[in-house]
Amino acid sequence: MSIRPFRDINRKKTNVINVGKVKVGGDNPISVQSMTNTLTKDSYSTIKQINKIAEQGADIVRVSCPDEDSTLSLKEIVKHVDVPLVADIHFHYKRAIEAAENGAKCLRINPGNIGNQKKIKEVISAAKNNDCSIRIGVNAGSLEKDILERHKEPCPEALVESAIRNIKIIEDEDFFNFKISVKSSDVYLSIGAYKKLSKLTDYPLHLGITEAGSFLPGSIKSSIGLGVLLLDGIGDTIRVSLSDDPVEEVKVGNEILKSLNLRSRGVKIISCPSCARQAFEVVETVKVLEEKLAHIKTPITLSIIGCVVNGPGEAAMTDIGITGGGKGSNMLYLKGVQTEKLSNKEIITKVVDLVEKKAFEIDKNKK
Repeated sequence: MSIRPFRDINRKKTNVINVGKVKVGGDNPISVQSMTNTLTKDSYSTIKQINKIAEQGADIVRVSCPDEDSTLSLKEIVKHVDVPLVADIHFHYKRAIEAAENGAKCLRINPGNIGNQKKIKEVISAAKNNDCSIRIGVNAGSLEKDILERHKEPCPEALVESAIRNIKIIEDEDFFNFKISVKSSDVYLSIGAYKKLSKLTDYPLHLGITEAGSFLPGSIKSSIGLGVLLLDGIGDTIRVSLSDDPVEEVKVGNEILKSLNLRSRGVKIISCPSCARQAFEVVETVKVLEEKLAHIKTPITLSIIGCVVNGPGEAAMTDIGITGGGKGSNMLYLKGVQTEKLSNKEIITKVVDLVEKKAFEIDKNKK
């Protein structure tokens, strides 16, 4: 598609596990996750939200299962969604068993807070019998009491110690279809923990900066934390945690991967911030194009540059490009080649038409 150069990230080869139809780890694409904020026992609302999240590009969706009504609702929910579901389980081992039996494809648990070895054995048995993977979810806010006392405060060493302890609990039951996360709301703490853990295990890692905050600060924290790790080749699946609509989490997660050339879903827009040189309203044009092209899933690159300073150079590296010209005469580029002049009012209609046609041609050639 794009002729923009690809940066080769030397990604660590981890074990491959299955989360339903999605393979996590190894050479498989880094998957994007989100989590519903509906009441899971409200099947209708949960199904509706899961499908919205999936439509935006989520590969895996997590749902909270705090009670029996929620785990029993999974049986109906999975009939109406096309993405594998992760059941978020805390403390009560029976909820984990019910979730596995009712269609969850992964259980997010801390084995250490599930209970005694007999209960853990029952949970793992349910996972085995129902082709269900597990995520060991270590969090700086809920470390085991003895580990916290020993380290005095949450630190990378404490998170990793908890992860290794929980790995052993699961391995002792001859179960290996699991991934691990060591999350914190602190960027430095998260990065440090994941880097240490990556050196000690080959299990796939679920990346996240937990409780990152509202849309803007949360997106920035997540981009920095996940970006640093991904550039180091660490990470097999990601979740951006925002106090916002889960759909926004997926948008940010996909953009993080697209910015590192680790994912190529949808239209990637390169645009200038605009200045006094702009020949058309760049900011508004980009906003409208993002909305009108949101339905495109095919990888296509598009440059929208307001003047000729950087416009031709960017157009040379994108599938479709617009460079602002004087007196409303803007240049359209296709694969870096000047094609025709467009007036300001023609830009949006022409670009949308070209992108949709190109997406159709690419998809048709794949079949």
